[in-house]
Amino acid sequence: MLIQNNLHKNYTSFQSGYQLKLPLNLECIISENDSVRLLSQFVEEMDLTDLYSTYERVRENSVSPRTLLKIVLYSYMNGDYSSRSMELNCKRDINFMFLLEGANAPDHATFARFRSIHFAPCSKRIFAEMSNRLYNLGEISGETIFIDGTKIEASSNKYTFVWKKAVSKNQAKLLLKLADLIADCEQLYDIKIVYGNTVKMKHVKKLRKNLYTLKERENLVFVHGIGKRKSPLQKSIEALEEYLAKLKEYNQKIYICGERNSYSKTDHDATFMRMKEDAMRNGQLKPAYNLQHGVDSEYITWLTIGPQPTDTTTLIPFLKEAEEYLKFKYKKIIADAGYESEENYLFIESNGQTSFIKPANYEISKTRKYQQDIGRIENMDYDKEEDAYICRNGKKLNVEYIKHSKSKTGYMSEKTIYTSSDCSGCSYKNDCIKGNNCKTPFEERNKVLQVAKKFIKQRQEGLERILSEEGILLRMNRSIQAEGSFGDLKQDMQFRRYLSKGTSNVLAESVLLAMARNINKLHNKIQNGKTGMHLFPIKSA
Repeated sequence: MLIQNNLHKNYTSFQSGYQLKLPLNLECIISENDSVRLLSQFVEEMDLTDLYSTYERVRENSVSPRTLLKIVLYSYMNGDYSSRSMELNCKRDINFMFLLEGANAPDHATFARFRSIHFAPCSKRIFAEMSNRLYNLGEISGETIFIDGTKIEASSNKYTFVWKKAVSKNQAKLLLKLADLIADCEQLYDIKIVYGNTVKMKHVKKLRKNLYTLKERENLVFVHGIGKRKSPLQKSIEALEEYLAKLKEYNQKIYICGERNSYSKTDHDATFMRMKEDAMRNGQLKPAYNLQHGVDSEYITWLTIGPQPTDTTTLIPFLKEAEEYLKFKYKKIIADAGYESEENYLFIESNGQTSFIKPANYEISKTRKYQQDIGRIENMDYDKEEDAYICRNGKKLNVEYIKHSKSKTGYMSEKTIYTSSDCSGCSYKNDCIKGNNCKTPFEERNKVLQVAKKFIKQRQEGLERILSEEGILLRMNRSIQAEGSFGDLKQDMQFRRYLSKGTSNVLAESVLLAMARNINKLHNKIQNGKTGMHLFPIKSA
């Protein structure tokens, strides 16, 4: 009989020999220094007006948005990012029950909707609220920010790439086929569509209209299947419709690409980039997002998400957003060599900030090969009065003209072109003039230098700053704090691939991760007695 009783759906109906021994108040089990208490207190003091504004109304019996934010953050703090795991933990884990404060456990769909529908639209403002609170607590300095970036794989298939260059080539071929089709139809059906040498879209539409008019006039019925012979008019109309459908597809793909070179079919906002995690070891590109972290006193105070495969063009949008959302303005910008450009140097200077950016040639400039390369401007003498460079053979390279170029971001740079009048017979020519792709024979070539004077001046000033005592201290802290934030994210929190799609949802995920890491960092600092420490000191030998 007992065996049959065990098969009932209600497992407590025939339960015997068990006495409930749990304490009436689960809060007694949670230790006083548990991070869940710090999280609850920190979120309670935050202004979440923007989050509540995404709800039309909050029901009395449902879990509040503030409580949902606590639960999601605590789950992220423990490296669990699944909404189903959050639902399960709310029923089993006493720390999650502590955050629920006696309310019923929400289902997984509630957590999923919270992240994508409610938190994503206001994620930046909530993140700024956390950074501003840390600033008020004195935990971040508000003066120095260490910036670095990493690529995190998108939640899309690896082989769903669309390349803008390939689509453009196919589009050009299709336009030629359309032109040939129009010419054939004009000759075949004795109609005149194009007057001139240029075929435009209006000509294609006119041809389509004329062909369908001929179809109605002849009462033509289209045939399909084996054993049916198609008329020339049916073939022409079907070919035209096929070309138009393909042209529409190509135009849509180019529109989705925008300024990018690629995108993923299953996540249009993801761009294909070269990742460090290369399982196949063949340098294959994967759909990813470029995540930028700004770290101050070991806390992530700001972040951005972008489609750029390199870090150079991400710096200015990052600084503009940080200045817009944060109530304090950073004075010192510390970044690695990937952020060096003339545009970035001048923007930071005009914005009243000081840059500590490592020059891209800093490491290689210390090598003997670089210092003995007589073809580089760094190893040539410069005559300020005549504005000329003097080569190893004593000949002058004078200004020939000034070249202006425009970058993808719209910045106009200026380069001065210096040329030597005659390099024939020079014994140093083989060591001075490099490059084998020039169409001019080597015997007829003369030395040419392209010099960006503004960039060289800014690089020299930046080099002096990073070599100072303050620069050495800040560069050391950048490698510890900025790169350490990505180490915590990828290694400790085991987050290497986004779970959602689209820039907005990916940004929300990144903000939740950063907020969870900041609470963990604050908890560890409090427990270890290291609150208020902004920079790591240089250890003397």
